[in-house]
Amino acid sequence: MKTSSSQVQTTAADFAYPANAPGVAAGAMVANDGGGATRASDPAAQEDLSKAAGKVDATASTPEIPLTELDIALVKRMSELQRQKQLEQAQLLSGAPQAYTVGPGDVLQIVVWDHPEIAAALGSAQTQSSSRPADPMSGFVVDQSGKLTFPYAGTLQVAGLRVEEVQQRVTAALAKYLVKPQVTVWMASYRAHQVYVDGEVHSPGVLAVNDVPMTFYEAISRAGGFSDTADQSDIVLVRDGVSRRVNLTRMLAEGLSPSQFYLKPGDLLRVVSRDENTVYVMGEVNKPISAIPRRTGRITLADALSQAGSVNSSTADAAQMFVIRGSLTEAPQVFHLDGSSPVAMLIAKEFDLEPKDVVYVDGSGLVRFNRVLSLLMPLVNAGLTAGVVAK
Repeated sequence: MKTSSSQVQTTAADFAYPANAPGVAAGAMVANDGGGATRASDPAAQEDLSKAAGKVDATASTPEIPLTELDIALVKRMSELQRQKQLEQAQLLSGAPQAYTVGPGDVLQIVVWDHPEIAAALGSAQTQSSSRPADPMSGFVVDQSGKLTFPYAGTLQVAGLRVEEVQQRVTAALAKYLVKPQVTVWMASYRAHQVYVDGEVHSPGVLAVNDVPMTFYEAISRAGGFSDTADQSDIVLVRDGVSRRVNLTRMLAEGLSPSQFYLKPGDLLRVVSRDENTVYVMGEVNKPISAIPRRTGRITLADALSQAGSVNSSTADAAQMFVIRGSLTEAPQVFHLDGSSPVAMLIAKEFDLEPKDVVYVDGSGLVRFNRVLSLLMPLVNAGLTAGVVAK
């Protein structure tokens, strides 16, 4: 067998299986086609040869998948690829904060100095307080079309303008009727723009955006912080109809501060639960389990095996550990680790698993033979009993 550092490249020509070899179906004919390739006449025997060839079992609906051998060099390359991916994502999220712009629902306070008649005409419109929490603050409310109505200035389109631009527009409109009007405009209530925080935080809900740019950390903090079940490595940011997954743990490990990532109005943050990112551990382990990541969201192959109570020393073949990765929309990958050496645990400790990975520990050949024998023994005993009764 010829093995490279990154992929097991094995062909059937590397094996010479006699017809009575262990694992080959009884009665199957095994032959060489003259070109070095070994063939079996029985489909079951052909499947056994495919196992020996270092490939995942293939059927009509599941194509053959090459095994990727896990070693230190591969783990380092995969870690570097994740690092580059995180840096690229950080560049997409980073940028200068945007100034707050007036929108429908905002409430403005407007004062025209040295013109008390305007204030008198308004009466207590700008001084009364809200009687109910849902009522807007006192002032001039921007309607749903983005327009503001003010005495003498008329109806002005203010949506999308900064506060100082609204002030300039009101001043220009009043200048037609007043001599050098002195106008002051400020925000009384920020109601036009929000961001949404959902998932594993203590107080999910809507957060109003004000004139201070909201950062990634501020949004999580205003939502009460992460809950105990939050996966800090899997935070979904939905912006402009596009979902991006933010790995907060890896960002901090790379020295990137999420406080430099500013949210935009309409953004949605969803903190995923650790229960949604479990890893399945099955096969010859002491306790098959759905392993849960740590609070940082990281889970390694060693972590998963530890949660499963380690491999079963009586039945497991430590040299046959597999990690199956993939979905219906992605090309599947199968990683192989020879855990018979203690050095392999160093690789297992550094190999990061991804959500919904399957860790499978194969059984030893003797265990498989014993299980087949236990299935055959009832038939043999029944045959012997029938023969004794017939006599």
